[in-house]
Amino acid sequence: MPRSVILLATGLFLGVGLGFVLGAGTSPQETPETMPSAAADIAHDHAAHDHGQGGHGQGGSHDHKTLTEVGDMAPVLTLSIHPDGPQSRNLHIGVTDFTFDPEGVNGPHMPGHGHAHVYVNGVKMPRAYSPWVQLLALPKGTHEIRVTLNANDHSQLARNGQPIEATIPVVID
Repeated sequence: MPRSVILLATGLFLGVGLGFVLGAGTSPQETPETMPSAAADIAHDHAAHDHGQGGHGQGGSHDHKTLTEVGDMAPVLTLSIHPDGPQSRNLHIGVTDFTFDPEGVNGPHMPGHGHAHVYVNGVKMPRAYSPWVQLLALPKGTHEIRVTLNANDHSQLARNGQPIEATIPVVID
């Protein structure tokens, strides 16, 4: 009898401990919108659902198709590609009159502040909150890299109705 009680107590202790460890690792508040990792953007497919009235985050609307006019102080955007292994490249996003503002994301538009959206062959990659982005394991062939400058509210910056964006080809041999 004492042996079975010891085994039962050990099983309960291990089961509760394992349940606590597993439960602590998966917080119900952690969603693709609140995950701090770059993988959150890959998991969050905007075409798959409607954001409805409330939008995302604290800033309300989260519409990538809306244009925000920048006026006379339009940022200038240039792209360059730098080798980083056989199939990976580093993308440099050169900007003038623009400040990458990761702390302001999902907030209201602030002139001259925001982030970039990076697309590889039309597929949105994680957002860029700085001028350098690593493009990993690109398959062999020619790829089109497109970058848009976006306000903190995710609207695309534009001048005279034209989105501020640039494209550059990348060839992987």
